[in-house]
Amino acid sequence: MLRRLYFLFPDEKHAQIAVNQLLFKNIPLKKMHAIAKGVALKTLPKATERQKNDTAYQIEQFLWKTNLMLFAAALIVLIVSLPAGKLLWAGLALAVMLISYIGGKFFVEHVPHDHLTEFTSALAHGEILLMVDVPLYRVAETVRYVESQHPEARLDGAIWMVDAFGI
Repeated sequence: MLRRLYFLFPDEKHAQIAVNQLLFKNIPLKKMHAIAKGVALKTLPKATERQKNDTAYQIEQFLWKTNLMLFAAALIVLIVSLPAGKLLWAGLALAVMLISYIGGKFFVEHVPHDHLTEFTSALAHGEILLMVDVPLYRVAETVRYVESQHPEARLDGAIWMVDAFGI
């Protein structure tokens, strides 16, 4: 699993210099994606439609809602099974509720989740969003490098990212 770092740049020139430097730091071009609104990107690696549509956010929302529905269904089973004296069903419902709670708690506490909707204003003002996908162990190094080389760039968040899905 990778982390996608979101960097905002004031213009394409600054973003292109950062891309060139990140290539030198062994981050492949296919792991960098740029998005802009109202600005034609000439030299930057363009984001795919799935990346522009924030498919990771849609998957995250689906999983979160499914988890909530699972918890609610287990709660209903628990409420119905207790008065009926079906202790096995009540125990199973409690186990499902516990697993659902632990999964949700882990997700909220450990999975970074910034999304493209948070950059709407910056993109509307002509800024360039550069998304850089790196393994977890390279996050700090990459952030330090970009911030030291490009004071005009802003790190504005990170998300989880599964490379196999191309999102």
